[in-house]
Amino acid sequence: MTLRLYDTAAREIRDFSPVTPGRVTLYLCGATVQAPPHIGHIRSGVNFDLLVRWLRASGYAVTFCRNVTDIDDKILRVAGQEGVPWWAVAERNQRAFTRAYQSLGCLPPDVEPRATGHVPEMIVLMRRLIERGHAYAAGGDVYFDVRSAPDYGCLSGQRLEHMRPAEDIEGGAKRDPRDFALWKGAKPGEPAWETPWGPGRPGWHLECSAMATKYLGATFDIHGGGLDLVFPHHENELAQSRAAGDGFARYWMHNGLVGLAGEKMSKSLGNSLLVDLMITQVRPAELRYYLGQAHYRSGIDYSAEALAEAVAAYRRIEGFVIRAAELAAQAAARDSEDGQGGQDGQDGEHGPGREDHPGREDGYGGAAGQDAGLAPGALPAPFSAALDDDLGVPQALAVVHAAVTDGNSALAAGDAAGAAKHLAEVRAMLVVLGLDPLTAPWSAGGDAGLRAVVDSLVSVALEQRQAARERKDYGAADEIRDRLLAAGVLIEDTPRGPRWELSR
Repeated sequence: MTLRLYDTAAREIRDFSPVTPGRVTLYLCGATVQAPPHIGHIRSGVNFDLLVRWLRASGYAVTFCRNVTDIDDKILRVAGQEGVPWWAVAERNQRAFTRAYQSLGCLPPDVEPRATGHVPEMIVLMRRLIERGHAYAAGGDVYFDVRSAPDYGCLSGQRLEHMRPAEDIEGGAKRDPRDFALWKGAKPGEPAWETPWGPGRPGWHLECSAMATKYLGATFDIHGGGLDLVFPHHENELAQSRAAGDGFARYWMHNGLVGLAGEKMSKSLGNSLLVDLMITQVRPAELRYYLGQAHYRSGIDYSAEALAEAVAAYRRIEGFVIRAAELAAQAAARDSEDGQGGQDGQDGEHGPGREDHPGREDGYGGAAGQDAGLAPGALPAPFSAALDDDLGVPQALAVVHAAVTDGNSALAAGDAAGAAKHLAEVRAMLVVLGLDPLTAPWSAGGDAGLRAVVDSLVSVALEQRQAARERKDYGAADEIRDRLLAAGVLIEDTPRGPRWELSR
């Protein structure tokens, strides 16, 4: 099945055909770093991480560029309120965003340019626009002439006569109130860079066009961002880039927003849920599942109940993977003792490649999975078809949960071979979704590191419980079980001995 993606500009789902066969260039509008990230910000990171993972799993070589806007009116406002340098605000919050992306398992971009490092490229772009008659300098500012672009409004589907004035500069010397600022003239106390039209700083829209084309070329494949960026930001990017003679993005993808009580989540409303706080309430993998489970184009209305449902859904998947992996590891250990070398646990001839994308590299599993002889298997066709259909994660997760149900049935029936088969299948899908409990970052440090510590402590308690049962002191055994449960550790007695899992 051919990958198909919804293109905001075309207002329809289109077959995806990259500029260069086998290669994909992707630009994502990253953070304006005036504040630390809430889950509304980081949803975009998770959604486009899923896209990057699926493109790579499908055999494409991906160049992923995600920018940082480190100079902006909002950053200057915060710096003034706090009495600190503007760059200190930007650096502090950029680190918070990086920490949030890493915590939720988002792959790092291939390049992460900052606006302040690309002023020379912006000067060149402004010169091209002025020479072509699409921009003009006035009063120390440089503006884009929206009337010079006949198709201005094509991305958002608006007509010029119905548009409000641009809000980037109050007053100024604009020819038309809807013209937007490419460059803002220097003001006392603000940072400034020298240009042929006077000192100043970049306009918001100019920087993305300059950075995207520098790293991805004059024409690239996909431009992404939140739905709230369609107008004016992406509309203005498209207009200035096309006016300068660049083809710019061939597909425009926008993720839905996260709301709270029906309102868009934002710092100004005071209703944001910061990522740093959220991952103290639920584990990072669970928060990733919550933010990624809905279709990327749909909105999410946050509630504690919906988050709890997502946590329970992920733990059901995780519980099967851990139980099946433990069984497979035990089987491999027995085979090793019998001199069979652990071959039964290997799945080497069933790597994660797809028949319809033979160019894919077999890079699944990571050291943790491979060392245990638990390499992921092939991707089920319905899972691949779901992601090929405009990144249909809800449908893909339905395939995951169906496989988990079958796997749990195999475990309950004592069917080790069947459980191992479903384990390989489930892990192959979870790796693509960035949710495999046995693959980094969940398997190394963080969650798994904590689990190893807890596992050691619980093992001591279970040994004491077993000793109490052997001397028929069932009251003491029950007390140990109840105290573990109160601490959030659920004990399950199985024919192979007790096992534990988190109950909350």
